[in-house]
Amino acid sequence: MLETMQTGVMQFFTDIAWGQWISSAFLVVLGLFLGSLAARSVGRFMAQRTSRHHTVMVRRLVFYVIVVLFFVAALREAGFSLDVVLGAAGILTVAIGFASQTSASNMISGLFLLVEKPFEIGDFIEVDATIGEVVGIDMLSVKLRTPDNLYVRIPNETLIKTRVVNRSRFPIRRLDLTVGIAYAEDVERVESLFLTLAEKNPVCLEEPKPFTLVTAFGPSSVDLQFSYWVPKEKVLEGRSGMMVAIKKTLDREGIEIPFPHTSVYAGSHSEPFRVQLLGPEKITEKDLPDVDKDS
Repeated sequence: MLETMQTGVMQFFTDIAWGQWISSAFLVVLGLFLGSLAARSVGRFMAQRTSRHHTVMVRRLVFYVIVVLFFVAALREAGFSLDVVLGAAGILTVAIGFASQTSASNMISGLFLLVEKPFEIGDFIEVDATIGEVVGIDMLSVKLRTPDNLYVRIPNETLIKTRVVNRSRFPIRRLDLTVGIAYAEDVERVESLFLTLAEKNPVCLEEPKPFTLVTAFGPSSVDLQFSYWVPKEKVLEGRSGMMVAIKKTLDREGIEIPFPHTSVYAGSHSEPFRVQLLGPEKITEKDLPDVDKDS
């Protein structure tokens, strides 16, 4: 029995066409190498001629096309019939299409994003409540890196259906700060101080010009809107630095920034507490609280 098994194993390995399989493996490895080399060459060629988005897409397309061609050649070298392989691939594609309708929808949405190009790699976008830098655009999803260094994957179908805000599409951004001042303060003087701050701040742009508006008479303050323009890469610095400068300036000029006050009212049937101030000469024993004489 043992000799029969050994003979069968030896016959199995003897019948294998090792030369064909080695040639097929060589073709697969060669395809991966040439695909990577061609993709890098195309990426360097297109880097200065088109956007990063299109460069990445073309690089991946070139890589996969070359790999698929060499893989088909490897199958043919191994002795597989291409007609059978293509037929099986067609049946498998139909089965996968029915089983993954969501993936197909994401792929179609990815094509629309590629044509419309609402954002590119490196842009900061806002999708619903998620804000982040675009680090990858694929056929199924878009990858974001949030400011707190989280990796977020958003399906392409979601990007087509929902509202997307590109925060870095244009080279400059306008920042709007709301500042409340007391009703007793001179509004025109405060507006002049704000504009002076914008002139002295190196982050603020001279054009378009900064401006101030009175937006509302709040419950405890006159609300002003102070708007100025900064480069898109200086948004955080421009907002935080200006708010610190406004606080210091208003404190130095003695201008009050009021805060809301809360009054407690118990109702019309509740009498207010009676408060009376008495001098030392008017205080009598009956006004003093009962205190244990032994204490």
